[in-house]
Amino acid sequence: MMAMNTITHIVKRNGSLVLFDQERITNAIYIAQLSLKLEDRSLARRLSDIVISELAQAYSSESPPTVEDIQDIVVNVLYAGGCRQVATAYREYRAEHARLREEKNEQIVVNDTIPYKILWQVFTWNVAHECDSVDRLNAQVRDGRVNQLIEDAEALYHADVDKLTERVIKRGGEIRIIIIAGPSSSGKTTTTLKMTERFNQKGIEVVALNLDNYFKDLETHPKDEFDDYDFERPEALDLELINEHLADLMKGRAIQTPIYNFKTGKREKTTVPFSLKPNQMLLLDSLHGLYKPMTSSVPDDFKFKLYIEALCQIRDNKGEFVRWADLRMLRRMVRDNWHRHYQPDQTVGHWHYVRRSEMKYIVPYIGQADHIINGSLPYELIVHRKHMFGSTQKIVREYENQPTRLDAYIRAKRIHDLLATVEPIRDEKAIPHNSLMREYIGGSIYKY
Repeated sequence: MMAMNTITHIVKRNGSLVLFDQERITNAIYIAQLSLKLEDRSLARRLSDIVISELAQAYSSESPPTVEDIQDIVVNVLYAGGCRQVATAYREYRAEHARLREEKNEQIVVNDTIPYKILWQVFTWNVAHECDSVDRLNAQVRDGRVNQLIEDAEALYHADVDKLTERVIKRGGEIRIIIIAGPSSSGKTTTTLKMTERFNQKGIEVVALNLDNYFKDLETHPKDEFDDYDFERPEALDLELINEHLADLMKGRAIQTPIYNFKTGKREKTTVPFSLKPNQMLLLDSLHGLYKPMTSSVPDDFKFKLYIEALCQIRDNKGEFVRWADLRMLRRMVRDNWHRHYQPDQTVGHWHYVRRSEMKYIVPYIGQADHIINGSLPYELIVHRKHMFGSTQKIVREYENQPTRLDAYIRAKRIHDLLATVEPIRDEKAIPHNSLMREYIGGSIYKY
């Protein structure tokens, strides 16, 4: 017969109240017994009755115990009852469940290619920091509070980089290649550099192999009716050479890496020697890093796969969330203009290739990642407003009456209308020189 139970609820680890169930205590003790090949459920029940009595003396329905409180009392009861081996097995059972909970928290739950759990975390952070909408973001600019938001957002991003770095380190010497994948302008390059910094601080040697240098000559790609090249496909890279080089590196052989000149659209004649020592890890930064043919020559156990996306959770003045792809397009417009001599209208006109490739070769593979990192910064719309609003006005006028550019016009009009509602940043000095944002607007401490 069950002991009289005056405890109606318990406090879970996440702080929520749930109904108390003594049977869970009985089952946990019984599982510990079974691990020792003992099968005495009646004893497990009697021990759980004692636990209930102990709980009733220390807690009440107005002051309920936590899960940890209950578990501590279970251990004490087992030791007091002479069940030392069962107590030890129960503690191991608790430790194993703690490990499984941690792994579950790290698991990426993806439905329809959307990591909803991570999105909720991003959104709740934005709400707490008053930047979940354009209106609230604008208020911070007007009130002079945006510098604190910039500081907090930078700290959040860097904490996530620290977290994923620790996850890799936990895997010990098993991992040889860290793949950083994600769509265009999601923050892969900066994240790669920052991971390298952190590994170096931990005494772990990491070397990066820039797969952008493996692009085929631009003239080999097909052109469309607008005289534009489709270089967004995985096949725009020399996949055969990449796999050959990766296989050689895993075997300890040196390779000669190509050098790609984005201004000329061709590989240089010279190459650079590259090798991977047995105690080093290789970092691969690529749009298509999760695309299997990209690294098929390397066993999966050797890889840690990171996916980065600009998971923007900010609502516009219509109450709709800003599109991640639009945010990334704004980033690329800025970067292409100063870094690759590619005009903003060209970036918008080319974006349909980007999205087609992302939807076919990048987004479908998000569920294969070991870790997802948010590459968006909640303050960046005010930066794009300063840099790109004038350009979007021109692009809208240019494409307005061109039926063949309807897709580009729709995109340009959408981001123009969005930026028209955004307050521009007044002083970019508040953006640190090690910020991911600097990858796009310039002024970074990193070399891109």
